[in-house]
Amino acid sequence: MTTRALGGRVFAFPEYEGRVLERYDSPDLEAQVLNLADPAAALETLHWGRNYLYRAQLETPEGLIPVAVKLFRHEGGLRARLRRDKARASWRMARAFQEAGLPTAEPVLIGWSTKPKGPSIFVTRYLPKVVEARYLFRAVHEGRLSEDFPEVDFEAFLERLGAVLRRMHEAGFWHRDMSIGNVLMRRDPSDPKAPGNGELFLIDLNRARQRRRLTLSERTRDLCRLSILEEEHQDRFLRAYWQEELGPFRRWLYHRYQRGFLRKVETKKKLRGGLAGIREIFKVRRAHAHIPPAPVGAGARDKIVWDPLSDQPHQHASRFEKAAVRFKDLGRHGGTVLTVGRALPGIWRRYKKLQRGLYAQPRPFPRLGVGLRPYGEDPAELLLALNALGVRDVLLRLHPWQQEHSEELELARELWGREYALAYSLPQNRELVKDPRRWRRSIEEIAEAFLPYGKHFQVGQAINRSKWGVWNYDEYTRLFQEAAQVLRQDPEARLLGPSVIDFEYHATAALLNRKAPDLAFDAVAALLYVDRRGAPENQQSGFDAVDKVVLLRAIAETSKNSSETCWITEFNWPLWEGPHSPAGKDVSVDEESQANYLVRYVLLAAATGFVERMYWWQAVARGYGLMAPQEGVGLRRRPAFHALAALNRQLGGSMFLSREEVPPSAYLYRFQAADGGILWVGWTLKGEADVDLPEPVYRALDRDGKEVSGVTRQSPVSSWRLGPAPVYFYPVGS
Repeated sequence: MTTRALGGRVFAFPEYEGRVLERYDSPDLEAQVLNLADPAAALETLHWGRNYLYRAQLETPEGLIPVAVKLFRHEGGLRARLRRDKARASWRMARAFQEAGLPTAEPVLIGWSTKPKGPSIFVTRYLPKVVEARYLFRAVHEGRLSEDFPEVDFEAFLERLGAVLRRMHEAGFWHRDMSIGNVLMRRDPSDPKAPGNGELFLIDLNRARQRRRLTLSERTRDLCRLSILEEEHQDRFLRAYWQEELGPFRRWLYHRYQRGFLRKVETKKKLRGGLAGIREIFKVRRAHAHIPPAPVGAGARDKIVWDPLSDQPHQHASRFEKAAVRFKDLGRHGGTVLTVGRALPGIWRRYKKLQRGLYAQPRPFPRLGVGLRPYGEDPAELLLALNALGVRDVLLRLHPWQQEHSEELELARELWGREYALAYSLPQNRELVKDPRRWRRSIEEIAEAFLPYGKHFQVGQAINRSKWGVWNYDEYTRLFQEAAQVLRQDPEARLLGPSVIDFEYHATAALLNRKAPDLAFDAVAALLYVDRRGAPENQQSGFDAVDKVVLLRAIAETSKNSSETCWITEFNWPLWEGPHSPAGKDVSVDEESQANYLVRYVLLAAATGFVERMYWWQAVARGYGLMAPQEGVGLRRRPAFHALAALNRQLGGSMFLSREEVPPSAYLYRFQAADGGILWVGWTLKGEADVDLPEPVYRALDRDGKEVSGVTRQSPVSSWRLGPAPVYFYPVGS
């Protein structure tokens, strides 16, 4: 295909080559494409699936314009040779759609890596104020159309959709992926009389084909993929598409194809579910396009690279490769099993005793803190946000593999000068695990620089996750021993560990009872993610958040190598933010749920009295932080930020007193505030529940600390309809 036919010019440079429309050409095209191909340039996640779609900005002769970038994952080897290049196919079809006058996002440029397994990008102009038709259909199926889309006339929308698809087919285009997720509708609540409420756009064209003429079967295969299930809606849609040509045979064919398509979808779901375990073992791990490949010639233990977007390592080794490594280390693991087996009876007895004593006496509220990494060239904005957050405890993560720590040191000095209680996290990577002498030199440099500003050090990070470089407990023991010999030269230094992530307490019990010199923890540090797939009240192997905290304390109290003090040094709920999210789309939540879960998790742990400090990881992060970088306005404070600030204001320095009797789906905790007053905090696991309060209340604050109207001393209330967002109550007698 010639440059003239494409309507632009070809570009090429070491990292990328591709094509760009003339109107978007610019002198610094190389820098523009490299920037767009980096998901770090994402200003907003638009779609997160097999590929990543995000909003970004592009400098053009007409100025700065918003664009949508679709980053396709790496395709290498036989897969790449058998499949069409998705970016180039998208470009060709989008150009053809435009020439035919069909509505789609305007293509801007495509780029593909010159590397064999490099990614490709397809860039279009960003479409503002659009929503996927799937959400409109979902609202109709669930009876919420008037609530979610009050401005939309659904019947007019169906007629408009039918007309647009007829135009597409008459022009010879067979979409081949005509789902309701690939139809965008421009929402305009200010113009409720707009037919179907605004424009429609057809997207995701990489599978599309262009024919001289489509067969009846090809047309119907596109139409039947839309989730139009009600008979009256099907009739209106088909009449809009076929007009006077609609007859009994075409109706019958549509219904037959639709039934077949729905059966195929259901069968694929069942097959995926049944084969999921086998596929997980043998599948090749396909990383997001921005993640570097594994080092050339690396063995299974060393296929680890750093992912800058989620701020953590990425493991390229497959499950099968990891299992093979575990098998080789079987001798070491056998000793661990014996250690845990000997400790287990005492742990369980202590756990049952602690359970019986829950809620029997007042418990101090834990100290709340936040994890930090340096943000921006000037820490002033971060420090201002920390002040607004109100917490006084900070866990600063240092990276021992870095050559220098000037930014972290500047931040530590600032925090120390403002009287924050500063602790440090010292994670490891595979290079440091393999080279203990380099690890020791790094710890010596860190100790000399940072000990004046804080005395607590968490040694190690997620030591039960191979992507952090530790494959067996011998490796972690060596790391801890080297760090202890350096840090304990300061008699005030306190060491925390073993930094096990998630509810895998067998690893915690193994290290806290392991016989080894210098393996002694001043406090047990746990990265306790109670349930990233949902609420902290959910159970895992029969244990909810409260049970997990109690069991952690039982392990600490019965251990040979630690004090009974417990810190939760990392917890969060990842957000739906593409590759910025640390745990995948299946376990990500929305921002409101994240804020609710944060507060409820802290309250559940606080009621046990067994946790001294809790740190949210971290303050600033796109995929999970309390704040997110935002174009033009600095840091955007998420609902979780306001929720944590309110929690600290209301309950910092308080005492948990009791759990009140309420319906099974609800929780109501009684606290004595730092000033001596009484307050309650209530919520539900899910849904709503009407609760009679123990006393009339004159004041109620929502999760974020805002006054709830209608509750005053002159108009106290005695009952409340609780929901998933916690509410603070102040009784009249307090």
